[in-house]
Amino acid sequence: MRVTAMFHAMKLFASIVSAAALSLSVLTATSAIANEAAPKAAKPDLAKGAAIYAQACVACHAADGNSMSPAYPKLAQQHPEYLVKQLHEFKSGKRANAIMSGFASQMSDDDMRNVSYWLASQAGKPGAATEKDLVVLGERIYRGGIADRQVPACAGCHSPNGAGIPAQYPRLSGQHADYTASQLSMFRDASRGNNAVMTGVASRMNDREIKAVSDYIAGLR
Repeated sequence: MRVTAMFHAMKLFASIVSAAALSLSVLTATSAIANEAAPKAAKPDLAKGAAIYAQACVACHAADGNSMSPAYPKLAQQHPEYLVKQLHEFKSGKRANAIMSGFASQMSDDDMRNVSYWLASQAGKPGAATEKDLVVLGERIYRGGIADRQVPACAGCHSPNGAGIPAQYPRLSGQHADYTASQLSMFRDASRGNNAVMTGVASRMNDREIKAVSDYIAGLR
């Protein structure tokens, strides 16, 4: 009886092992098929990006992405994921801008990626702070925030030198002060509504503070 019971137990164990092996084999095969079926993002084509940029973007943002006009942002060396996100949101209307919405509406996903990665490959040119009377306030806000109104330090997300964090927070260093100030003001009055965190931050800042931190950011490098 004892030998028979042991034989049955061994037979049951062998069945369990066999079933487990079969399940693992099926799971592995299924995963392999899924991986083969999953679409792979095409590698950005920088030549195509440069061509699209030269046709549609150069008039406002300059040949190398370092806009000379404070009305238009510098885009050179910006994180490509951030640029792609903005183009999608211009196209969808989540970020309102009549000029940019018109351009973005004509772009495919691949166009957006190609242009964005081309811009990321361009070297950003430094700017300079010009408001001597506000530089101390600007630095204090950028590096330490405004504690009594729970405004966080800009450096916490955008890094101490304004380089940002790829795929999460945009590069700010060297950006035109007027452009940065206009965006903070738009976040504050909710006319730019594609970032709830920045809307909350800007809503607790006054005009002088916005001007000061924007000017300080222009001189970061």
